[in-house]
Amino acid sequence: MGAARDVSLEVNGRAVVLRLDPDAPLLMVLRNDLELNGPKYGCGLGECGACTVLLDGRAVRSCVLPLSRAEGRRVVTLEGLGTVEAPHPVQAAFIAEQGAQCGYCLNGMIMTTVALLARRPDPSEAEIRDALAHNLCRCGTHLEILASVRRAVAERAA
Repeated sequence: MGAARDVSLEVNGRAVVLRLDPDAPLLMVLRNDLELNGPKYGCGLGECGACTVLLDGRAVRSCVLPLSRAEGRRVVTLEGLGTVEAPHPVQAAFIAEQGAQCGYCLNGMIMTTVALLARRPDPSEAEIRDALAHNLCRCGTHLEILASVRRAVAERAA
């Protein structure tokens, strides 16, 4: 690891300056330094999707992304999408369709869906499945997750 230095970025609409090692994984910074618990530590290898955040609107795996790669950019975590009182439409769709069981994969599923709908407002079933294919769910709520995404698409179109 390198020496600490000031790193500036925007997190959930707020300008942040952190004096940290720029090689630190973004996930650890978000969870430990900024106390954001939406992104989860899953595999630590960028394979499971539990740590997914939006970086300038693209879904990225924060466990393998060094803080320096987020410098000067916009990071959005699950907490930055909506609130309990006013959830983001994708969050609302997941709630309505009961798209979570244990909830561990939920962060990655929701963040990946938000990024998908930003670039493809009306994705096909194959595009939805392809986008979510690398987000692992161990509880078996795949059908509810797919229904949640379809609901978000339908409500967006309405």
